[in-house]
Amino acid sequence: MPLQIIRNDITKVACDAIVNAANATLLGGGGVDGAIHKAAGKGLLLECMKLGGCKTGQAKITGGHKLPCKYVIHTVGPKWKGGQNGERELLISCYRESLRLALSHDCRSVAFPLISSGVYGYPKDQALKVAVDCITEFLIEHDMLVYLVVFDKSSFQISEKLFTDIAAFIDDKYVDMHFIFRPTQRDAWGDSTFLGTTEILPPNETDQARLSPDVFQEGATTASKKVSLPTQTPTISLEDALKREDESFSQALLRKIDEKGMTDSACYKKANVDRKLFSKIRGDVHYHPSKPTAIAFAIALELNLDETKDLLQRAGFALSHSSKFDIIIEYFITHGNYNVFEINEALFAFDQTLLGA
Repeated sequence: MPLQIIRNDITKVACDAIVNAANATLLGGGGVDGAIHKAAGKGLLLECMKLGGCKTGQAKITGGHKLPCKYVIHTVGPKWKGGQNGERELLISCYRESLRLALSHDCRSVAFPLISSGVYGYPKDQALKVAVDCITEFLIEHDMLVYLVVFDKSSFQISEKLFTDIAAFIDDKYVDMHFIFRPTQRDAWGDSTFLGTTEILPPNETDQARLSPDVFQEGATTASKKVSLPTQTPTISLEDALKREDESFSQALLRKIDEKGMTDSACYKKANVDRKLFSKIRGDVHYHPSKPTAIAFAIALELNLDETKDLLQRAGFALSHSSKFDIIIEYFITHGNYNVFEINEALFAFDQTLLGA
């Protein structure tokens, strides 16, 4: 099952277990710890009093009490002292020990806060990397749905360089254009026909581009949008075109998996996709995935930009410079970074939909 980054109050996440960033006493404190104890009620405190505390890097488990989860896993994160005092190893241990407890108690879903990134002072971008690396390493071997819960945007931070590079890439690719709807008209049979849009000359360009109806957002009338000129698609022989004429997304995906020499499980795990969903795709030649799921498989297969566009087309989608989501995907592909979890970190930082399912 996949890793999902979500913005929520961890005390309201319905799952088998939530992880508490506790202090060594396990008797409650500030931040996430205090919020969990408050929401769980006095029963949690009474149970924690019997545990005799917990060492940094270790974890202990209790019932969920009034929380919408079966268990609370309490782990004590390290305090940041400059990074040269074993902080990273202790933080890694927090995640590993918490996941070990969740697995031993048959949990199928678990929610983590970003441990030690609050009052303990662990740099948020480094804390995020440790969390994602530990969780993804675990998910390679185990099926579990893991949430990384962020309460607000200030609690989440990718590296400043990556954020700046992506922002510059978006700024370079994102093209300002305007479009209008043409009114529908009645054809000879009395049916309404959508006429599309007017041809528009984009800034600093000499070629005109006709916008297709799929660029319109729901509820739009006349608005300023960002669009791009169509890119040239790679040419293939007529024979190859005829062979692939009716190839569906599912068929193309399975063919690509075989061509790459991957196993099914390696592919769907690398794509951050649930095994059950992959089974649906494999079992239904006409399965129509969401765009984030289709792109997740392109990332897992490490397809280049043209190959990604071809796979998306078979699912009825395209990449466009009118979408920040699409531009961020293009950034990672063109930079040869096919780590779906790092891509999701960037998408989350820019308030975009995440990859996988």
